[in-house]
Order: sequence, then C-alpha cells, then structure tokens
Amino acid sequence: MPSALLIIDMQVGLFHGPDKPHDGERVLGNIRRLIQQARERNVPIHAVRHTGPDGSPIAAGSPFWQLLPELELDGDIDILFNKTRPNAFHGTSLAQHLRSGGVDELLIVGMKTQYCIDSTCRAAADLGLKPLLVADAHTCMDTPVLAASAIIEHHNATLNGAFARIINTADIQF
Repeated sequence: MPSALLIIDMQVGLFHGPDKPHDGERVLGNIRRLIQQARERNVPIHAVRHTGPDGSPIAAGSPFWQLLPELELDGDIDILFNKTRPNAFHGTSLAQHLRSGGVDELLIVGMKTQYCIDSTCRAAADLGLKPLLVADAHTCMDTPVLAASAIIEHHNATLNGAFARIINTADIQF
C-alpha cells in the first residue's frame, strides 16, 4: 500500500507566533522523525503552506508564510505547495500528485487540528484515500472555549474510524 506524508501548515508565523502551539516542540520532533523515516524509505513528502491574501501576515513570500526551517524540507525532492482553504485538496493539485504516484495511504501531520487537519482528513476519506492521522504529530493553540489538549483529544476521537485511522509516531512503519 503506497504511502505519502502530508505536512500541513508548519509555518513560521503559526508555530512561532504570539499564541504558541500546544506541545509544539514534541510535535515538531515527531514530524522530523517521520520526515527522516520517509526519506530513508523513499516515501514522498508533501508539505503545504496556508497562504493569506496580499498584505496579511501569511501572504505568499512573507517571512511568517515560510515553512519551518527545522523541517529541512527540500523543494527539489519534496512536493511543496500552497493552499488558501483549510482543506489541503481544495484548489490544489494534491489529489492528482497522490494518484499519479499510486498513493492510497496518507499520513497527516501538522497544524491546526480543528481547521486544516480536520478538513483534510475528511476530504481525503471522501476522495477514497486511507488517511492516517498521526495522533501525536498535530497541534493547535488554546481557544477561549477549549484548551488545545482537549481539541486534539476530541479530534483524535471524532476522526478515528469514519474519517481516518489514528496512529502514533512510534507505531508508523513506512
């Protein structure tokens, strides 16, 4: 079953902004481990940036829009692309890239759990892919209503089964 790794919105402005992501360094470490494992096994890596309108803090090309340098992504071998909606498939060529590579299992990691992670898991399932949400490799920030840890736990429980299979970093074997 050919797999791919999808890294969502691990951007300078979101990760290092005024609101810090829950357990951010652990999540970043887990994503880095998955990148290393994917490289060792020649598993394709796709990384997407959320792109805001001109003049916004995450407008294309702005410092906050950039993917985290700590990920050590390489535009020559990794597929880097932009999106403007929470669903990483909407208005992008992600589905075509995955189909052309014969990928049917998509490991999903990154930010923010209740927006782009949730939307992309659901869309991947609707497209007939097998999304695997890496439970300890996605994050978000606290909101006025819920703590980030509760948001993450809720989404891991809600998405598990109908929309994705939940797996931990340590259990992934590409």
